[in-house]
Amino acid sequence: MHLATLTHQGQPRLVGRASPDAPWRLASPDSSLADVVGRGGGVPPMTGGVASEGALLAPYRPATLHGIGLNYHDTVKEMGWEPPAEPYLFPKLSSSVIGTGEAVVFDPDLTKRVDWETELAVIIGTEARHVREQDALDHVFGYSVANDISARDLQARDGQWLRGKGLDTFCPFGPVVVTADGIPDPHRLGIRTWVNGEKVQDGTTADMVFRIPELIAYLTRYFTLRPGDVVLTGTPAGCGDFRKPPRALRPGDVLESEVEGIGRLVNPVRAAASGSPAR
Repeated sequence: MHLATLTHQGQPRLVGRASPDAPWRLASPDSSLADVVGRGGGVPPMTGGVASEGALLAPYRPATLHGIGLNYHDTVKEMGWEPPAEPYLFPKLSSSVIGTGEAVVFDPDLTKRVDWETELAVIIGTEARHVREQDALDHVFGYSVANDISARDLQARDGQWLRGKGLDTFCPFGPVVVTADGIPDPHRLGIRTWVNGEKVQDGTTADMVFRIPELIAYLTRYFTLRPGDVVLTGTPAGCGDFRKPPRALRPGDVLESEVEGIGRLVNPVRAAASGSPAR
């Protein structure tokens, strides 16, 4: 099942469809994707008729996003490093989440090395603590697309990644959530990124250093994962800061982020005046 949050008659509504070619159908007005994922239950019936045309919003705003760095063999090779011995963890702030069509906004006085990282987002469906690898996928509600936008100069300056990864608008997320039964093997999905129509990333989730069950088992040794939490699983080679010469996002660019079988985010890039809100 494909689920999304769509503007219908001026209001955000939960919609669903059985396949990408089917029309969006409305759930009841009192249902939201945040509630569906957060309660860890089943998907409600889509009995409200066919949705009128409307803009897709971010599916919901996750309370907690766990980022995983250096999790693709080709990325590590591109950087000239060795694969990590265990997952490299960092937080991604909930306030950074935006939907497709919304702008990635940054202040050029704060950062000049804004980079892209398209990733498979894993959405937790049931509470998980001390989970065994063989049971890990039982805790997955579904999958989506995210772009872990990164300010490389802030990362390098801080020595840790909170500011560099957590700026407002730095996590495009969506445009849909595909329930786990719709992705038989999450480790066989293409991941692609375009900047102004030029393909800059073209990888596959088969190249992960640590696969999804390993990541969930590792995370739950230290933290409780709750319904609605998101695990960002890393990005393949092709990020701008590691190209020769390096390349950064600029105001006026259009960023597209795609995971096979899920969908594509499209986000314009613009500048914010120094000291102004990002949105």
